[in-house]
Amino acid sequence: MRGFAAILAVVVLVITGFAWHSVDSLISNIERIGNLGLGGGRDGAVDILLVGVDSRTDAHGNPLSDRERALLHAGDEVGTNTDTIVLIRVPNDGRSATAISIPRDSYVDIPDLGKGKINSAYGATKETQRLKLMNQGVTEADADKQSTQAGRQALIKSVANLTGISVDHYAEVSLLGFVLLTDAVGGVEVCLNNPVDEWMSGADFPAGRQRLDGPSALSFVRQRHNLPRGDLDRIVRQQVFMAQLVGQVLNAKTLGNPGKMKQLSDAVGRTVVLDDDWDVLAFLQQLQDLSGGQVKFETIPVTDLNFMTNSGESVVKVDPKAVKTYVGSLVDEKATESDEPALDPATVSVSVYNASGVGGLAGQVAQALSGKGFHEGLVGNYTGPSVTSSRVLAANTSDAKAKAVAKALGGLPVLADATLSPDSVSVVLASDYSGPGSAAGGIFDFSGTSSATATPVPPAPPIDAGQNGPKCVN
Repeated sequence: MRGFAAILAVVVLVITGFAWHSVDSLISNIERIGNLGLGGGRDGAVDILLVGVDSRTDAHGNPLSDRERALLHAGDEVGTNTDTIVLIRVPNDGRSATAISIPRDSYVDIPDLGKGKINSAYGATKETQRLKLMNQGVTEADADKQSTQAGRQALIKSVANLTGISVDHYAEVSLLGFVLLTDAVGGVEVCLNNPVDEWMSGADFPAGRQRLDGPSALSFVRQRHNLPRGDLDRIVRQQVFMAQLVGQVLNAKTLGNPGKMKQLSDAVGRTVVLDDDWDVLAFLQQLQDLSGGQVKFETIPVTDLNFMTNSGESVVKVDPKAVKTYVGSLVDEKATESDEPALDPATVSVSVYNASGVGGLAGQVAQALSGKGFHEGLVGNYTGPSVTSSRVLAANTSDAKAKAVAKALGGLPVLADATLSPDSVSVVLASDYSGPGSAAGGIFDFSGTSSATATPVPPAPPIDAGQNGPKCVN
């Protein structure tokens, strides 16, 4: 999320007509890295992994000052945790962008390490490799450089394995970058439903709308304790904050002045790392027509917020199959956009029927569709002829509304049903269904462990950066 804002902050300079040589100068200050195992997918879009790193050094490996660590509530511990992990999908035409958040405690397969929280993939791999290299006689500086590379590669592979998406480019931003960038745009307005006072993150805010400077904004997006849904509520905070920041940056005229440019350039140069194969200027040219309303924020489906592993570790449980289906539906939607007007889901009434034998599945899927903007029709058990596969039913297989519903549910087939009226769309869920809504029931268990207190998590509506003013959140 932090990296996305940094990239879009540069985009606004293009949009406002700021001198290209100045943009080039800003980009030239960014630390570049290679050999990350990126690319390989040809899916009609650029997929960017953006990582917010909880690091006590800057992008060039220089230690932060005592004042900066105090500013970040960073402490003295040594480690590299990736507290913000976002996969961003930008179709090749550059007309839209979808940022897909991955909860930091998602329990996933990590290359060479087995099961673990996804935010440990970078740090745990780095430390394992660092110790191994040091034992082989490699100098401390070289061991740190090589192990950092291994940590980044492990995180990229972990995200790709979870989502089914090939990562084309990599962007990494430190906590300090988030603070400096926020201050560079003059602070960002947020809104809270209730006052908060949580010492671990430093979050101490009244209820209502307020403008936050860099350090306060960092506390706002880092808080997860004392929030009803923990890390998921923190992700919502990050998303509404970044939506507001992106909207502000894309419309800000102040970034066209040399003073702001210098401040932004300093922030990006100290705190951003990009892969060395990324032609950022060419990428920015693709995004010149991007507006706030075309930037969406989503979150992968979660099956259990309070899952306990056999070792007693508390993690966020995810079903890889459901995640791939969900992310795939977002990718397909963005990659196949045409010049035809988009169908408003609010005009589509969908009835959902359960033929799976899984209790409550129709209700969960209906809720998932409502979260995507569709109007809820009838919900209940299926009483028609026996079915073995899930499908969307409509009077005609070419019905645009039925196709929209099928796409929203991960690409279900659309079948004709002569008994339905031309305006009717129905969904029949069989035992093979694994799309949006299925993960919320907590019915998948690939780790060999179980949870007696599963916390169902229905998918939330996407947040976009084109809204008028900040959305109030927990």
